Amino acid sequence: MHPAIQGLLTIAFGVGGCVGYFYFSNLVLDRVIFPARGAHIARNIRRANMIRPWLFLLPALLALGLYLAYPVVETLRLSVTERVPGGGSEFVGLANYQQMLAEAKFWEALQNNFLWLLVVPAASTAFGLLAAQLTDRLAWGNIAKSLIFMPMAISFVGAAVIWKLVYDARPEGTDQIGVLNAIYIYFGGDAPMQWLTIPFWNNFFLMMVLIWIQTGFAMVILSAALRGIPEETVEAAIVDGAGPFQIFFKIKVPQIMDTIVVVWTTITIVVLKVFDIVFAMTNGQWETQVLANYMYDKLFRANDWGVGSASAMIIMLLVLPILVWNVYNARREMR
Repeated sequence: MHPAIQGLLTIAFGVGGCVGYFYFSNLVLDRVIFPARGAHIARNIRRANMIRPWLFLLPALLALGLYLAYPVVETLRLSVTERVPGGGSEFVGLANYQQMLAEAKFWEALQNNFLWLLVVPAASTAFGLLAAQLTDRLAWGNIAKSLIFMPMAISFVGAAVIWKLVYDARPEGTDQIGVLNAIYIYFGGDAPMQWLTIPFWNNFFLMMVLIWIQTGFAMVILSAALRGIPEETVEAAIVDGAGPFQIFFKIKVPQIMDTIVVVWTTITIVVLKVFDIVFAMTNGQWETQVLANYMYDKLFRANDWGVGSASAMIIMLLVLPILVWNVYNARREMR
């Protein structure tokens, strides 16, 4: 069967199944379990209305349990077990964590992840805020926003391939198709550079890809926040003699600080899980290893499920506080 037909059938069965579930579950609730007849009509209607929201939540709760809660529990179990010859596994406690902490590659990955955390969220948010402020002052600002946001439509792997061509190096004496090497040679460089193999600095070349992608996201969110600032505050600052920089940093930025924090934390979560870019461009070589790629190497190359699962738990523990912070802020704003 053609994949397109399979996709359409999957959508049809999925939508039809959901509609059928909601219809028949409410029918059974109203006609069989709590029928609106007899001596207890009001009580049955009240009870049915108390249960009805849970009927709608049940599919979502089952999906969350199957695709979120179960993988977390199973990963935790795998992180404290070890495969034994002949199949099966045995409990080893924290041995996998101890082995992981003893490996230099894990500490390299952790160090690089923290370097990414320092640079990418800050740069993406700053460039996004700058773009949001400047494009709102241009007549063709919407076109500029579309161009800046466009990388968000590209997958991380696609973006990695594009930037790998930017950093590409051809043999000395031949035309350079890599933009960076072409510029380097044009301005007097001795020989083409293998940019992705230069320790420490190659991490920044990889970060540029994610900054390029996430700047558009930050710009869209912060642009909406800037437009929500009351004009009265800006006009009052102008009357008091404030200049453009004072208005931006002392009037506008403080009023959208909550939005800046949300953008920052959202990009931070993306950084903690970054995998595709590193995998496609360097595969963790030349001191560019990150936690997600380290986990992949352990799980699918070394076939070491214990250490791989332990590294997955480390990633989850790093992401969890930021998720809790975002949920807390969202609830506070709703109140």
